[in-house]
Amino acid sequence: MNAFTRTILSQRDSLRRTEILTILEAICQRLELTATQFDRAKVAYGAVGEWLCQGQHPLLAAAMIDLHGSGALGTSVRPICKAEFDVDLICFLATAPATLAPAEAKRLVGDRLKEHAGYAKILEPKKRCWRLNYAGDFHLDISPTIANPRCSSGGQLVPDRDLRAWHPTNPPGYRDLFRRRAALQPRLWVPKADRQLEAQVAPFPEQQVVKGILRRTVQLLKRHRDVHFLAIPGEVAPISIVITTLAMRAYEACVLNRTFADELEVMVEAIRMMPAFIERYYDRSGREHYAIWNETTSGENFAERWNSEPQRVEAFYAWQAKALADFEALRDAVGEDTIAKRLREPFGDHVVNPVIDARTEAISSARTSDRLLVAPAVGLTLTPSAPATAVPKNVFFGD
Repeated sequence: MNAFTRTILSQRDSLRRTEILTILEAICQRLELTATQFDRAKVAYGAVGEWLCQGQHPLLAAAMIDLHGSGALGTSVRPICKAEFDVDLICFLATAPATLAPAEAKRLVGDRLKEHAGYAKILEPKKRCWRLNYAGDFHLDISPTIANPRCSSGGQLVPDRDLRAWHPTNPPGYRDLFRRRAALQPRLWVPKADRQLEAQVAPFPEQQVVKGILRRTVQLLKRHRDVHFLAIPGEVAPISIVITTLAMRAYEACVLNRTFADELEVMVEAIRMMPAFIERYYDRSGREHYAIWNETTSGENFAERWNSEPQRVEAFYAWQAKALADFEALRDAVGEDTIAKRLREPFGDHVVNPVIDARTEAISSARTSDRLLVAPAVGLTLTPSAPATAVPKNVFFGD
C-alpha cells in the first residue's frame, strides 16, 4: 500500500460527504438497542450472572460471567427478520479441570438456570449454549467455557456444536484487541487556506462519530449482509465474527499506513482490503483451504466451515464485492435523491426511511428558523461552510 497516496477533497465534496456520514451515523443508531432495551438487557445480564454465581455447584462458585460477541464489542445490529437482539454471555468455569466433558459443563449451567422459576419458563436449549428468551426485546445466549491450558494469553475452551470436544476461543482477548484497534485514529489531510496541495496531517476527531469508524463500519457491513442475503437461498451468509475480524484487521492496516481525505474514505478502503486477510493454503492432496484466524488464541479458524461448505466462499467474495461497490457509489453520490437511493438499496427502506424523514423534518424546522443552508453539489444542509448560502423562509400569501 502506498503510504504517500493522498486525496484532497474540494470544500463542496467535503461537505457533501460529511452529510452522508451524518446520515450513516443516524442509521447505525437506529440499528442499535433502544435505551429501554439496553437498560432491560443490562438488568437481565446482571441478574442472570448473579444467579449463576450463587449456585451450589463448586464450579459455579468461582464462575465469571462476561459479555462476548457484538454486545461486548459495541457492534450489535437490529435483526432484519426477527424482533429480538442477540446478547451473548460466557460462563467461565475458572476452576474446572481440563477433564471436564463439554456436555457436563453445559448441563451444570442449564441445571442452575432451571432452578429459577422465572428462567425455567423462558429457557431454551441450543446446541452448545442455553438461551433465555425475553420476548420482543432480546435473548441471552449463555455458553460455558473453561481455561485453555495450551494458550499463554488467557484463552478459553468452548464446547463444539456436538458437545463432544472443546474448541479454542478467547472472548476477553478478542474484545481487548478489537477495542485497541477501534481506538486507532485515522490521519486526515487538511488543506491549507490557500488550497495548495501541501497539507498538514490532523488526527481523526473521535467526537464526530460517536462510536468510531471501525464499529460503525462493522455495523453497516452486518446490515448490508442481512439485506443482501434476504434473496439468496441457503445459509451461506458470512457470520458476524468473519466480518468483524476482517474489518478490524483491514482498518488497522489502513490507518497505520495511509492518510485519508475523510472518514468515508477510511470505510471504503477498509472494505476493499478485507479479503487480504483471508489465508489460503493447499493440503497434500492439492485441495484449497481457507483460514481467518483468531489472533488471540491458537487453533480457532473463523472460516472453518468454508472448508466443508465451499458455497460459503463464493458467497463471501460476491457479497464483499457488492458491499465495496455500494459504498463507493454512496461515497460518490451527489444530490439528496441520489444519496437516499444509494442508502435504501443496501440498507433497506425500513431503517433508512425514518432517518431520511427525520432529516427532512429537521431541514423544515431549520428553514423556519433561518438555519437552513444550500451548498453546491450538496443541496440542503445544516452544516455551515464557506460555499453554503442561507435559504430564506418561504412566506405564502395564497394564490
